[in-house]
Amino acid sequence: MWWTRFKELPLPLRVLFLASFVNRAGMFVFPLLAVYLVRGEGLTPGGAGLLISVGSTGLLVGSLLSGPLCDRRGRRTALLTALLLNAAGYTGLAVLGGPPWTYAVLLFIALLGMGMFGPASNTLVADLTTPEQRPFAYTLSYIGNNLGMGVGPLLGGVAAAYSYEVMFAGNILAGLVCVAMITLWVPKDRMDTAAPGDKHSGKTPSGENPSGKKRTGPLGHTHVLLLVLVSFFYVVPLIGLEYALPLAVTTVLDDSASLVGAVYTVNSVVVVSLGLVLEKHLRGHGTKALLLVAGVLWALGLGVIVLGFSLAAILLSTVIWTLGEIIVSVVVPTYIADHVDKRRVGGFMALNGFVLGLARLVVPVGLGVVWTAHGHQPVFLILLAAPLAGMAAFALLRIRPAPATDHDNPATDSTPAARPTTADAPAPAPAPAPAPAPGTSHS
Repeated sequence: MWWTRFKELPLPLRVLFLASFVNRAGMFVFPLLAVYLVRGEGLTPGGAGLLISVGSTGLLVGSLLSGPLCDRRGRRTALLTALLLNAAGYTGLAVLGGPPWTYAVLLFIALLGMGMFGPASNTLVADLTTPEQRPFAYTLSYIGNNLGMGVGPLLGGVAAAYSYEVMFAGNILAGLVCVAMITLWVPKDRMDTAAPGDKHSGKTPSGENPSGKKRTGPLGHTHVLLLVLVSFFYVVPLIGLEYALPLAVTTVLDDSASLVGAVYTVNSVVVVSLGLVLEKHLRGHGTKALLLVAGVLWALGLGVIVLGFSLAAILLSTVIWTLGEIIVSVVVPTYIADHVDKRRVGGFMALNGFVLGLARLVVPVGLGVVWTAHGHQPVFLILLAAPLAGMAAFALLRIRPAPATDHDNPATDSTPAARPTTADAPAPAPAPAPAPAPGTSHS
């Protein structure tokens, strides 16, 4: 049962999942920011869009800063910094006046924190789980974030209908509640030590890899770097649909904008109802096979829209491509955690966040140019081509199998004792692994 597996996770991780949900559910401001700038501050729609685009570069910068901060100051410090920056930026937007550029600066600060939080959270999950637990843990994290994003805009709309001050106050309060939760229950990690013989760090206690050479840059992790970069092809349709579907529903199909919410509702229902079920079927399958299946699901979903453009086709498409989205959201961070030196996990999780932020910056602009010049059909053809290109690239990549675990080899050190220690919670002594029963499968 998933509840039994959930209770087996470390307490700091369970607290992190709850804090992530509260943080996402409390994101009242961002979905309604354009409305606030136009109606609350008197900006033009064009001016509001420009400020949001400029401020959104904070997502990219935050993703890049998260890795070094995680690796040098610790995962908890990065999480707390992210939440406090987000609260500070939105506080400034709520109470400070001034020329329009000040809104862009304050939004940049708020989104800087938002961009830092996700990679830091994924890095902490990698630290506190065994390889066997990671797919389940990343699935729970993904489900919690989606639940929060489903609740947040609804609560934000209710708050904004009452007053924009309440909307901002709710967002800031949710962030501060998360700060308190993480401060109380997530111990400060100690980054100057590593578990002796840590298999996943690839280092000896002296800080060198077995060959005695220092690892710098992406050397030794080229396969991880390429996998993360190629995952951009699976992020393009996700961000592209966020831009194209509202326009398609309201302009091409000439339906009510309220129907756009049905797409997000279907997405959330699929994630929540099928996420854990799908995670069970991920076990025992190689990373390359899973990524190719994800590409097939993305391509099938987008193919439904291309072949039969209607509201029913869009809803059916959402069910199909959401399954591909779930697989990628679990497989990519799990692969990073399984194959990257422990001290550099944060940097690669940050790169994964940067890929998402880059897509948010460039995909809507590019698709907007295509839509304006040629209409909606080429836009959806481009979105269909993206996962096909990703599948071709993943098929060519050399993707390594998951490292051997204590279940595969009792002599390995991938037991919970090999998790990074914390200043407040020292690692327990390793327990001897039970001998496998004769004839037992280890797959």
